[in-house]
Amino acid sequence: MRNYNYEKIYNKLLTPEIVQLLAQIHEHKGEHAKVQEDELTHLIEIARIQSTEASNRIEGIYTSDERLQKIVKDKTTPRNRSEKEIAGYRDVLATIHESYEYIPVKPSMILQLHRDLYKFSGMSIGGSYKPSDNQITEEDAQGNKHVRFIPVAAWETPEAIERLCQAYNDLCNNGQYDPLLMIPVFILDFLCIHPFNDGNGRMSRLLTLLLLYRAGYHVGKYISIEKLIERTKGAYYDDLQESSLNWHEEENNYIPFVTYQLGVILAAYREFSDRVKIVSENTRKPNRVRDIIHDHLGKITKAEIMAQCPDISQTTIQRALNDLVKSGEVIKIGGGRYTSYTWNREID
Repeated sequence: MRNYNYEKIYNKLLTPEIVQLLAQIHEHKGEHAKVQEDELTHLIEIARIQSTEASNRIEGIYTSDERLQKIVKDKTTPRNRSEKEIAGYRDVLATIHESYEYIPVKPSMILQLHRDLYKFSGMSIGGSYKPSDNQITEEDAQGNKHVRFIPVAAWETPEAIERLCQAYNDLCNNGQYDPLLMIPVFILDFLCIHPFNDGNGRMSRLLTLLLLYRAGYHVGKYISIEKLIERTKGAYYDDLQESSLNWHEEENNYIPFVTYQLGVILAAYREFSDRVKIVSENTRKPNRVRDIIHDHLGKITKAEIMAQCPDISQTTIQRALNDLVKSGEVIKIGGGRYTSYTWNREID
């Protein structure tokens, strides 16, 4: 039975490249904490759809874009096996988003999440470890299959998952180690154990989010980490294979897979920063219109506002004016070409 000596592994991972990745992620994490949640609601919705689509598509599970959006928004009933599995992923993803603080890293929790992944399928495999030994195979361009990795035997699986969770929790509870560095190690070990008949890949990505959230890294809520993995799945599988060589002998090298996973997390934070800049700019534009009217004594026309804001489109200005009038902050005077606006001083 394999030992999971995470303290020893941790120290071996502190290469200059990995330390630099950690430092950059920590820097972005600090910037992330300053962003107001209400500015990002639309990013959450986009990420939910992309994550559900990408994680299932990696495993060859598809549906149309229209059906996918309806399933993720829970506005339709799944029609076939693929859609049932997509709906299951949607629900587990939502559970992790909403309740990660109450989902400890325990075998029983992993089994429950796997159960819910298959709750629409009618299949009995959900929530149960593999009853027989399995293999990880791949198919070449000619259709020939060969064994890529032989996971832990079925009879060893429950204890292997128990030891895996215990090792990870012991390290996190120590307080001297950055759990971010060990999340990819946990995921690689989980995939090498391969505890289920089906759904191991999707479970590994859901567990990645769970561990990240519990460690205080919430970027996956706004940017789809699964989508980033799908975009780079060639590198994902190559690094996974390289890091799993000699795993059973406890002589494998975690560095390739850890470097890849940290690179994906950093890419998510960078994409988040880019999107927040756009969100913030779009949020500031209506506020500038508001401030111009507030600071102007008497009436002001839309043309005068446009002259002061040459970088803001007429449509955006008109939308801002409509919203301000509707809220009662601004009073609309006249109509047509003679329309002007003034601040409602009664509310100051």
